[in-house]
Order: sequence, then structure tokens, then C-alpha cells
Amino acid sequence: MNIALIAHDKKKKQMINFTKKYKDILSKHNLCATGTTGRLINEETNLDIERFLSGPLGGDQQIGSKIACDKIDLVIFLRDPLTAQPHEPDIIALMRLCDVHSVPIATNISTAEILLNALHREEVTNWREIKDRY
Repeated sequence: MNIALIAHDKKKKQMINFTKKYKDILSKHNLCATGTTGRLINEETNLDIERFLSGPLGGDQQIGSKIACDKIDLVIFLRDPLTAQPHEPDIIALMRLCDVHSVPIATNISTAEILLNALHREEVTNWREIKDRY
């Protein structure tokens, strides 16, 4: 599976802690991230991550392009709903793309944990199969 990781500035530490906790599961998948988030995760976990531009420079749009081309299977976007800054990635555009293409997206740590645990138990091995059933 191809998993995209994005975090607003105030959620980057939470993303790092999350990826440390789930390193064994994440290491079995192809990971990509916006620039700063990807760098921080890599420095802390040594996970192999394809890094795009930082969010303010269009990294979220690069990930959005991959979603539109069915090259992303899961998005974890830890967002700060209270104090997000104008320079941070736009969650609305990515949520719309995920909904259009039936790509699961977690916007908080609880949902992210549920999705990764489902992957680990292999209850859902291919989100695309679910989409095609309906």
C-alpha cells in the first residue's frame, strides 16, 4: 500500500510519535510525505519515505495529484483545526480528492490508529476492492 503522511506544524511531534509506535507496520508499505514532515519522520525512525515539497511550496498538491491518479491508498493528515496557519497544507482539497477516489483519510490520531490497526490485522487488504463492490 502507498501511504501519505502530512502534519500541520503543531501536529508534527504527534506524527513522529505515531510513526515510532507503528514503525513495524509502516515499514511494510510505501510511504510518502510532505517535505518537512517526511524529513522529521525519517530522522526519528529511519523509515524510507518519498519526500515531496513542503506543504507551503505545494507538497500537499503533489500528494493530491497522486491521489487523483490512484497512486495513494491511505492518507494520514494530522491537522490542527484550531490554529492552522495560512501557509500550511489545505485539508479541504485533499479530503475532497480522497472522497472522490474513495481513499481513506485520517485527520486525527484516533482514526489513524484504527486504520493502521485494520491494515495490520489484514481485515482490509485493498481499499480499491471495497470501492469497486459498490
